[in-house]
Amino acid sequence: MEGPVGSYMRDIWRHNCSFGTTMSLPDDPLLECFEVTSESNITVHPKYANTVRGAISDNRKAVIRGTLLKLPFTTIFEYLQILQLIATSMRSLGSSALFYLAAAVSDFYVPWESMAVHKIQSSSGPLDMRLAQLETDTKILLEKADMALKKYNMHMVVANELLTRKEEVIVVTKSGNITVHRDKTQAGADVEDPLIKLIVDRHSAYISS
Repeated sequence: MEGPVGSYMRDIWRHNCSFGTTMSLPDDPLLECFEVTSESNITVHPKYANTVRGAISDNRKAVIRGTLLKLPFTTIFEYLQILQLIATSMRSLGSSALFYLAAAVSDFYVPWESMAVHKIQSSSGPLDMRLAQLETDTKILLEKADMALKKYNMHMVVANELLTRKEEVIVVTKSGNITVHRDKTQAGADVEDPLIKLIVDRHSAYISS
């Protein structure tokens, strides 16, 4: 996992998922990790002290190394426009470039021509809304991942099931599926570590081939 890609992958995953520490942050870290001790003092909850310390340390290191670029966006259209600009700017890198994207974001994309121009009228009937969700059926999950792999011509898709997503994930590729497990022999280990190593190793092999 050495080199710029490995370093970048570690920073991006850690700052969006587990912050590179032995314990993942809760779903709402701002509210759950801190405690108000007085009107002017806020402290970190002892349970998350090491996690918050590691998150701050990792963030500063990434910023200093220049391997973490935060690009805020509000709508899916902004996200796709930013992604297009990044892809264009990285075109000169050729096969050395690697895109590691959250597939669920695109589930909320609705083409402009399919969007309502004016306010949706209640008289037209109930609003039909379909949101993305983590799959609970492994067979369906792998079928969807395989469809996405072929539809978007990607090299791999990481499929995670709702109940086991923190213990294992399945990497779907054109040559077969690879199950990645969390190292249970290491206290507080995350499934992300072996997953990133696999992705970086596969990308390195792809570049050299």
